Amino acid sequence: MDYTYIGFIFITSLCTSLGALPVLLIKDLSHRGKDILLAFTAGIMVAASTYGLIPSALKLSNLPVLVIGILIGTFTLMLLEVFVPHQDLEHTNQDHKQASIFLFIIAMSLHNLPEGLSVGMSFASEYKDLGPIVSFAIGLQNVPEGFLVALFLILQQVNRWKTLFYATLTGVVEFISGIIGVYFGDAFSGVVPYGLAFSAGAMLFIVYKELIPESHGDGNERVSTFSFIIGFITMMVLTHILR
Repeated sequence: MDYTYIGFIFITSLCTSLGALPVLLIKDLSHRGKDILLAFTAGIMVAASTYGLIPSALKLSNLPVLVIGILIGTFTLMLLEVFVPHQDLEHTNQDHKQASIFLFIIAMSLHNLPEGLSVGMSFASEYKDLGPIVSFAIGLQNVPEGFLVALFLILQQVNRWKTLFYATLTGVVEFISGIIGVYFGDAFSGVVPYGLAFSAGAMLFIVYKELIPESHGDGNERVSTFSFIIGFITMMVLTHILR
């Protein structure tokens, strides 16, 4: 049996960690700077959902599947928030920050599940050249995603080594789902569009519930809004280029 696909899947997942590395150099940001970067992160996530995940899910299925997947993703994150102990007081509350970090990591990990399955299933398909192409495309997309994960965690004052660990952990989820996709490609083919829509709903929940309020709480609404739009455009352009 040819196991070269494991190397491709590993490298694809590793790109998440590579994207996280530059953020480790960020230090001593002002509160205004943090709000701007959080809004930029929110823009990236909205673009990834609306310009990447949602069209892909729709292309693989239909509107009812898309709606169901988005709603399941939204309600799943909502339930997680309910059962994660924290108090929804001011946006600077430490308990609330811990819950935000947990929800964000869960959302990004869930986001990587359908990506990993897609890479794995591409290697399991009858088209021999499809696997490396899909792996390369997803790997390139994982670089800005790793940056996004690390940026959010750094802004929440998470330790730099923990930040790198958590970013890598989201990539590990993609690696595992990639291996599963290779061995059970046929069985999971119908689940992928639901997974893509699920990821979109989870990410949109995080943006509206956590990132936007966090970036608008200290009088930086106007500059944060502009940063959000720049982040949206940036991810939209990257998604278009890497397609």
